[in-house]
Amino acid sequence: MSSTEVSSTDADRHTPTALIVGASRGLGHAMAAELAARGWNVIGTVRDTAARTLLHDLADRSGGRVLIEHLDINEPAQLAPLHERLAQRELDILFVNAGTTNNETTPIGAVPAAEFAEVMMTNALSPLRVIEALEDLVSPTGLIGAMSSGQGSITNNTTGLREVYRGSKAALNMFMRSFAVRQSGTRRALLLMAPGWIRTDLGGQDAPLTIDETVPEIVDVLLSRLGKPGLAYLDRFGQSVPW
Repeated sequence: MSSTEVSSTDADRHTPTALIVGASRGLGHAMAAELAARGWNVIGTVRDTAARTLLHDLADRSGGRVLIEHLDINEPAQLAPLHERLAQRELDILFVNAGTTNNETTPIGAVPAAEFAEVMMTNALSPLRVIEALEDLVSPTGLIGAMSSGQGSITNNTTGLREVYRGSKAALNMFMRSFAVRQSGTRRALLLMAPGWIRTDLGGQDAPLTIDETVPEIVDVLLSRLGKPGLAYLDRFGQSVPW
């Protein structure tokens, strides 16, 4: 049995729980499905309370293993009520997947201020608001992570394009770096994940990788970090990405 799977004995003793923020579709939904298939309890958030999503279908098939919560990460007033609803739970993983982008060809000087603010808010500020609001629910030996990108690497930026998106992910990395300093006395694992260019609504249809082939690797990396304190910026193979 792989070390990333949960044995029946372990499941009887403690069924681990993951909160995936932004799990209605794409990578977040696939991560929720993969963790549930490995014996985890999963709480996934959706932004729209009225719309049915892939996460609802997953929850219906899960026998109670997958639960749905509502959260728009850009609405900070929703964080305290979510914390209250989850207050009796201990999370083994808190992972923020939600994100957005803009027109990849627009140079930074031509980006409208409102568009810039939306991408930076969604990709950089809001994930850390979520993490700071909910981090006390995470086990002392659990993992807190966020979906970054290889395009957040300043060192690896040799092509330009997607300038606001790149900047937002670099900012996310910096904010997580600061959070990690404040967490330096804990045993928690902290993770920035660079999953690769994947065929999702955000990644586009030209992306070379599919969700099915990448998400098991992403989840392997998440689970491999449990019990390893400190911050890592890793790709889907568990290799370090240069800052």
